[in-house]
Amino acid sequence: MSNDKIKSDLIEYSLRIGDTSLIHGHRLGEWCGHAPILEEDIAITNMALDYIGQTKIILNYAGELEGKGRDCDDLAYRRDAREFRNLLIAECPNGDFAMTIIKQFLISAYNFSLYSNLTKSKDETLAAFAEKSVKEIAYHLRHSGDWVVRLGDGTDESHRRIQNAVNEIWLFVDDLFDVDEVDRNIAEQKMGPDPEVVKKEWNEIVTSRFKDAHLEIPTVNNFLRVGSRQGNHTEHLGYILAEMQFLPRAYPDATW
Repeated sequence: MSNDKIKSDLIEYSLRIGDTSLIHGHRLGEWCGHAPILEEDIAITNMALDYIGQTKIILNYAGELEGKGRDCDDLAYRRDAREFRNLLIAECPNGDFAMTIIKQFLISAYNFSLYSNLTKSKDETLAAFAEKSVKEIAYHLRHSGDWVVRLGDGTDESHRRIQNAVNEIWLFVDDLFDVDEVDRNIAEQKMGPDPEVVKKEWNEIVTSRFKDAHLEIPTVNNFLRVGSRQGNHTEHLGYILAEMQFLPRAYPDATW
């Protein structure tokens, strides 16, 4: 495989990680001031900041590899929806607290497996990024996993709400593992993990926690709800970008 092809795949791979962190972090940030208890308001906001910090590192790296003078701000604020590569689950609306917890748990489980394996990447920057980020993700996973059990094994109302959240968000689970040539090439070059390993570990984490919470995995037909790796998104991403990108696009020369 040529060096140009490897570089191109590495840029694409980095964008996928960075875009998911950016959009998921934005969604979590929407809870600031609205969480059910003060401690949870602080916790969710801090997790949102973790994701934004991860975004900055990995999008800056993608910009360096690209070599066109773009940094994390350019990539976050000056791309259109079709250029984004975030997982579809990240852009889904927060819904109620149960929905947010399920989203956070499923994404955290995915990232924990991905980053844990990515620490062994031949690419030094990706390995260092993963080494730092997996410590934050481990907390996210533990925190959201505890809430999954707390709600699932709680009252009839809390169980109903979180099971409904699982039923709704499960429509987008296949998109996590809808791998393509880039994923396979990155794994072949030992720069990223085998997608099947990530999927296996994710399944083990999720099924174990769902068992503790007495939650059922629904049978759904979600073949139309994939495609994030090709820039296919739900209508929700456009609204997120309209809000997130307004200021830097309206005032491109503004500085803090």
